[in-house]
Amino acid sequence: MIETKLIDLGILGYSDAWTKQQLLLEQLKEERRLGKSSINYLLFVEHPHVYTLGRNGDRQNMLIDTIQLKAKNAEFIKVDRGGDITYHGPGQLVVYPVIRLDMFDTGIKEYIYRLEEVVICTISKYELKGERLKGAIGVWLDADTTTARKICAIGVRCSGFVTMHGFALNVNTDLNYFNYINPCGFVDKGITSIEKEIKRKVDIAEIKALTQQNFNEIFGMKFV
Repeated sequence: MIETKLIDLGILGYSDAWTKQQLLLEQLKEERRLGKSSINYLLFVEHPHVYTLGRNGDRQNMLIDTIQLKAKNAEFIKVDRGGDITYHGPGQLVVYPVIRLDMFDTGIKEYIYRLEEVVICTISKYELKGERLKGAIGVWLDADTTTARKICAIGVRCSGFVTMHGFALNVNTDLNYFNYINPCGFVDKGITSIEKEIKRKVDIAEIKALTQQNFNEIFGMKFV
């Protein structure tokens, strides 16, 4: 079991959470460089309304302008993760693992697979069958059908074998905010949430507890 510190940031602006991740990433990189052991980190957070565009994303997938963004009380931020454009907001659980891949004996592809598995196991508690869609990172429902819809977006960065960014699981998310983007660059796929699928709101604390349990089981994290 690998020692990991869980930090619940509550509701925090995207830029502040990004800075927190960067500081922890540099700390773990330096510890790895010096041959020291590390405490890994798992950050839970909900963000105020924000759209983020990955380093290789297409700005044209943001469908409204700066004035309209302000009217929606939302920010737009270019970031250093993989993936295209996505939305973060209240009612969405965002999870940022800042971990050393060498300590977990995994590479980046296997790491992303495990992140997907954490989400698949978490939503299965609500009798939702999460699936992978070929060529599209994340977790989907009815992936290979014409009604495929994404319930969780994943975008990560890895530097010096240390990860940051992570996944965003739609729990009680206001899905109307996805109407102003081509989510993850897709124009022919839907977006959903746990609330929409099971037709009731879900306690975000319950989702956090399930997610923590699944990180323990799938990654072998020992929370300290």
